[in-house]
Amino acid sequence: MPKLKTKSSAKKRFRLSATGKVVSGAACTQHMLRRRSQKMKRKARGTMTLCAQDARIVKSYMPYAK
Repeated sequence: MPKLKTKSSAKKRFRLSATGKVVSGAACTQHMLRRRSQKMKRKARGTMTLCAQDARIVKSYMPYAK
């Protein structure tokens, strides 16, 4: 059986934690920040864990991530 390819976009945007959860950066932090509340900008500073439904999709994009 041939090797499966990893999607390059997923490789750049997501990583797996030690427990197997998918970690990514928060959305809505690039532009038009004037209209966003300070609370929203503060919560988007670090990384976030994807929900189970989205994590299943992202894991299918990275077949060899452990």
